Amino acid sequence: MLKGSQSWYFANRPVILSTGVVGGPFEKNGLLASDFDQFHGDLWMGQDTYEKAQRIMIEDAVQLALQKSGITQNQVQYFLSGDLINQITPSSFAARTNQIPYLGLFGACSTSMEGLAISAFMINYQGAKYIVTGASSHNAATEKQFRYPTEYGGQKPPTAQWTVTGAGYALIGAGQNVIGPHPRVVSATIGKVVDMGLTDPFNMGGAMAPAAADTIQAHFKDLQLDPSHYDLIVTGDLAKIGRQTALDLLKQKGLDIKEEQFQDCGMMIYSSEQPVQAGASGPGCSATVLYGHLLNQMKQGVYKRILVVATGALLSPLTFQQNESIPCIAHAVSIEFM
Repeated sequence: MLKGSQSWYFANRPVILSTGVVGGPFEKNGLLASDFDQFHGDLWMGQDTYEKAQRIMIEDAVQLALQKSGITQNQVQYFLSGDLINQITPSSFAARTNQIPYLGLFGACSTSMEGLAISAFMINYQGAKYIVTGASSHNAATEKQFRYPTEYGGQKPPTAQWTVTGAGYALIGAGQNVIGPHPRVVSATIGKVVDMGLTDPFNMGGAMAPAAADTIQAHFKDLQLDPSHYDLIVTGDLAKIGRQTALDLLKQKGLDIKEEQFQDCGMMIYSSEQPVQAGASGPGCSATVLYGHLLNQMKQGVYKRILVVATGALLSPLTFQQNESIPCIAHAVSIEFM
């Protein structure tokens, strides 16, 4: 049901039944390597282009999620997926392979929670029994499209972020007949596009922080909750610059969120020895951290309630060339282990 002006409350508690998380060689050396199901040894992944390699990661992650659950692709009603590449072709070509009815999504790095929110809505109202949803990114493919090919070796400022090579996908199902505690989707808040006039494509965190703060404020207002309701509030990929900016903005809005309670996926996935400037980014960032690390932490009893706020910068190479500012968005999904 609709709560407030931009949030959904799911009375039937759709369940995250299983997940598949795949990464590249750089992610294998990160802090969360043990939470991945599979790694590829190089960025090519047996393909002749990076975009095709990204498709392979999606196919692998989807199959892993299905294999863990024992559900076949013929039992899944819909596949919701998105990425950063032109016309979301890695997702669309993966849908060509798995032959599950497909809804392609684009929310930039917010796509993971856009997909989870829509999936939960559809399942809550009996629009499907099973849905596979997720997001992916590939460092070399993204660099080639938005900046320069990695072979160019261009230098980046400290505000820049490292695009995750990874795919995180989940099988979502109806919660009524699921026995035992599972991560369940309780609510979702759909964000507005927020543009503060920033134009620097090497400072995505700073550009996206106001959208994150806006959605978080709307979530608590719509659901009539206090920040203390959650054990963890985690943003998608604001990284060091954006996380601190968002925290400052939230405090200005009167939301008392403790620093240790407010984390960011872009600061969690890599180690301090890896040269990632301000942190990680990409649709695969929040997707792999949530569907791998955070859900594992919930199953281990570290967290009971979390709010995941995936953030996205809705620019393109075309808008940058036309001197447009960067419109941003954030979508929030509440998950409870029960």
